[in-house]
Amino acid sequence: MTDLHRLDVNGMSCGACVASVEHIAMGVSGVTAVNVNLALERAVVTLGRDGSLSEVIEAINRGGFQASQPMDPLERRRQGQDELRRRGQSVGLAILAAATCMVLTMWAPTLGHLGPSGLVSMDGHGAIDADGIRLNHLIALVLSGVVWAWAGAGFHRRAFAALRRGAANMDVLVSLGSSTAYLWSATVIAGAFAGHVLGDGTVFIDGAAFIVAFLLLGDWLEVRARFQATDALHGLMRLRPEEAWKLDAEGVTTTAVPVEALAPGDAIRIRAGEIVPVDGVLLSQRVLMDTSSLTGEAYPVNVKEGEDVHGGSSPVDATIEVRVTVPAGGTLLDRVIGLVEAAQSGKAPIQRLVDRISRVFVPVVIALAVGAALTWSLFGAPVEQSMLVLVSTLVIACPCALGLATPTALVVGTGIGARHGMLVKGIEALEQSTRIDTVVLDKTGTITQGSPRVAHIELIHGDIPQMLGVAAALEEDSTHPIAEAVRWSWSNFDRILPDVGQITVRPGRGIRGETEQGTVAVGNLDLMDDEGYALDQDHRDRLVSRAKTGAGIVLIGQHDQVLGWLELRDHLRTSSKEAIAGMQRAGLDVIMLTGDQEATASHLAEEVGITTVFANVLPDQKGETVRQLQGDGRCVAMVGDGINDAAALATADLGIAMGGGAGIAVDAAQLVLLRDDLMDVRGALDLGRNTMGKIRTNLGWAFGYNVVGIPLAMGLLYPWTGWLLPPTFAAAAMSLSSLSVVANSLTLRWWAPRRYEN
Repeated sequence: MTDLHRLDVNGMSCGACVASVEHIAMGVSGVTAVNVNLALERAVVTLGRDGSLSEVIEAINRGGFQASQPMDPLERRRQGQDELRRRGQSVGLAILAAATCMVLTMWAPTLGHLGPSGLVSMDGHGAIDADGIRLNHLIALVLSGVVWAWAGAGFHRRAFAALRRGAANMDVLVSLGSSTAYLWSATVIAGAFAGHVLGDGTVFIDGAAFIVAFLLLGDWLEVRARFQATDALHGLMRLRPEEAWKLDAEGVTTTAVPVEALAPGDAIRIRAGEIVPVDGVLLSQRVLMDTSSLTGEAYPVNVKEGEDVHGGSSPVDATIEVRVTVPAGGTLLDRVIGLVEAAQSGKAPIQRLVDRISRVFVPVVIALAVGAALTWSLFGAPVEQSMLVLVSTLVIACPCALGLATPTALVVGTGIGARHGMLVKGIEALEQSTRIDTVVLDKTGTITQGSPRVAHIELIHGDIPQMLGVAAALEEDSTHPIAEAVRWSWSNFDRILPDVGQITVRPGRGIRGETEQGTVAVGNLDLMDDEGYALDQDHRDRLVSRAKTGAGIVLIGQHDQVLGWLELRDHLRTSSKEAIAGMQRAGLDVIMLTGDQEATASHLAEEVGITTVFANVLPDQKGETVRQLQGDGRCVAMVGDGINDAAALATADLGIAMGGGAGIAVDAAQLVLLRDDLMDVRGALDLGRNTMGKIRTNLGWAFGYNVVGIPLAMGLLYPWTGWLLPPTFAAAAMSLSSLSVVANSLTLRWWAPRRYEN
């Protein structure tokens, strides 16, 4: 027995922090799994029977992070935005101070000198010249100290906490780099006052300030971008009203009540333009509903009395009344948000590898920086050159980009998918979507609408009302889709149903009953023969030919003869042909899998352009059929909507459920399409490929940046070019590395499902 718990975790700055939090949490007794998402600042902890969440929180807090029970996401976002504004002000002051340092030390005319003169014999050595210590540099040293100690306090505090727990992260690099630059500069100037010059008097005053300022700016822009990455999810959360207008028992007066107080059976009133607070059924006659926030559907949907209305949708043209069926917390919108949050907390296998690399990344960088500085010193380089190499190498390394590469793309991709009615249950679904080469489609409810209607009535004896009346009376209490089609046709006649008694269901054949005039039956040809209803050979031949066109045949018998038959057809979804053609053009092999007869299935497959059909497949055989395809080396996506598709959905490499289908099918699938539109199957695969493409690009950039940047900072090109990377440039490059990863992920916000044309 395990339980999933979410925690808010603050104080993380890079992939090494993610690895540290996971390592700390896994060290607590009873914890079986931990997933930490840097972009969302969230941990998902799986506890066993003897696990304690409070112990996990305490352990993470002892490690120098701030873990807590999750607060309301919208409130947390508001607090985060307030903090972002405050940090923006600090960033502005830090950049202003750093820029002033640069102007004073590089361009401003000398303001005067202090300290002993004659320490150096010529000008041009930074803080010290022949007349003494330049006042410009002393002022800059004070300003730089404010930036280093005050603006950079967060880096130093988090670095100390990391070292105290025996780990190292990005903050350690920043703190070491900026502290080395500043303390070296302060030591050089202090030595000059004492009459000694270290090296040639070179200092990194502006570099120390800009290291902190640039990284603060990078952090601020990064956090700002991460807020944008979660816009889609928080947009869904804003669709949940806090109050609802509850009707009294007479259905006249309304009272404002908290949404949480609504219970199934309550009646509520929603004015045009307001958001429906919970799921229910429509009590009003008819209304146009805006469901774009849930399904991405561009146009309002016509909803009739008795049909479902979902929380998050909105009536367009009238005030409506709704009978509550699901309380707050269990609505479709709540399930959508839950699925998106769960998917965004997932972690790809490649990211787990990155997290392991991040744990050793910082110690390796520190070793490389110290090693490079010592090597240059051993080869006779001036001490200030060794210090420059040390500082630049520490500052340029960027574990933060590695930590953000996967979660930022995942957050944006799943959020934008939800906006278009595509719910991704986990990153595994996105990974599998890139490998799919075969799409298996269920017929009924997937390619077709799943609600057959009477398309033709073949009358042999009697009249149509008589024949339909018999069928409707026998099917009155049945829940079978055929029964619904029969009743729908009978509703066109303003007549009373005949009185039928002793109704008996004949499994696999149909239904029979008794009237005052004798027996009546509705079903297949076998039932007619069993009951002795006469049907001549010409009509039998015609019956066979009609069945070959894909029609479902329902015969009606009375007394000793067949009155005629009904031809039922399940109409294609409007987009099925175009969607299937689009998938085939994209190189996907599209297959139909159905329990229908081969003649019916083949006729429909020919109509939509599918060449491979598996017909007469029982529900328990559908999963085996998918396994056979996988055994042939195919990577299979299964698309279905019914209980009979659940096994195949679970067996497939990628299960895709049409959202209007059975709950067990939705549970078994990894992707859920809220719009019941086959066009979204190709769109969902495209979204997965785009998202995984961004993740790979991010990881490639993050690794490539470090592979190139660190050797440059170590002075790889110096023997040939005489060029070393200044610490200021190193800090700017580090910030840009993280920003490039986040910015690349944010381009997914402009993704939209493609539409295909024949």
